[in-house]
Order: sequence, then C-alpha cells, then structure tokens
Amino acid sequence: MNTLHRTLSCALLLGASSSAIAASTTDLTVRGLITPSACAPTLSDGGVIDYGKIAAKDLKQTDITFLEHMDLSLDIHCEAPTAMALQFVDNRSGTSSNPSYPGLGLTPAGEKIGFLTPYLQDPRVDNTAVQMSESQDHGATWKKAYTYTLPGLYAPSALADASQPIPSTRFSARLGVIAAIEATDSLTLTSEVPFEGNVTLEARYL
Repeated sequence: MNTLHRTLSCALLLGASSSAIAASTTDLTVRGLITPSACAPTLSDGGVIDYGKIAAKDLKQTDITFLEHMDLSLDIHCEAPTAMALQFVDNRSGTSSNPSYPGLGLTPAGEKIGFLTPYLQDPRVDNTAVQMSESQDHGATWKKAYTYTLPGLYAPSALADASQPIPSTRFSARLGVIAAIEATDSLTLTSEVPFEGNVTLEARYL
C-alpha cells in the first residue's frame, strides 16, 4: 500500500513540475470480452478429410462433380449450460465457385476449383436428440435449418420448436462434408492440381 502511494505521489509531483512543458501523447486501449462460460469444440481425426488422388478423367467435363460424402465427429463441451451457435468461416475466401459455400482454392491458372458443403447430422444436446435451427440475421430470428450456408448461424433447438435455440453443456453431431469440383472444361488440369478447403468452426455465444 505504501509503495503504491509513493509511486502515485512521484507521478503527481512530476506532472506538476513539468506542467509548463509541451508534451506528445499517445493512447492506450485495453479490450476484452467476458463470456458466460467457455465452450471448446473438437473434431475427430484432427479435423482433416482427405480425398486422396482423383483422376481428371473421373470428373465430369461439363458439369459439377460431387465427391463422396465424408464425415467427422463434432463435440462441443461447455463449462455450464450455454446458448451458443456454430458459424462456418471460410479461410479460402474468394476461391469458391459457389459463394454460399466455402471454397477449395484455385488452380495455378487462377481458376476456382469448386466448393464444399458442410452439414450436421444426428445433433444431440446432453445426449438428447435435437434439431438444428439457422439464423441469417445475426440471431434475431431462427428457423429450421435445411442447408448450411455462409455466413449463417446454426444452433440446436428442441424438436418441437425451431424458433428458439436451447442451451447445452455438451453438443454432439456428425459433421458431414461433400466436396464439389467444377466442370473440367473450366479448369486447367495439365498437371497435378491440389485442392484444399479450410473452414473454422466458431462457437458463438448467444
């Protein structure tokens, strides 16, 4: 306590003795966010889905090719019952051939390779079956989710009422993904072309 008083006194005295001297200033901003409780999302297999090598001849020449359905286990554990929603954030923004869904990157020639469609199956809150609701207006209104498009919010709700998200301590689901490759007529495939979608799943508190 005494040390604090001495420090303040020195600062005040210094301020008084140098009041006639012009000074340059800068601002300090301190920010933070207090959340109701911490929620930690995890994906099985490190969150990686690998389609391996795909022969160009197996892709459609004039139409989109939808690849095999793949899925992972999604678990979200919260410290206490928490109302939260999932949001998919495209880390390959600007590369999708369908702006409603995350992209798969570009060919070396700068062509958009395709997109991926995420969706949730068998959602459960604390081991009870629920449905998924979506909001496209930042959580103001909710309705039953049929597709999972950007930049929507997706939250669990009771089977009887899709208009109101419900809190959970543990949320689990199968996160399904289908990758879609554009028609080969629109892609330069004279050499191997890797594709990679990268999506962040954010747990947003409501």
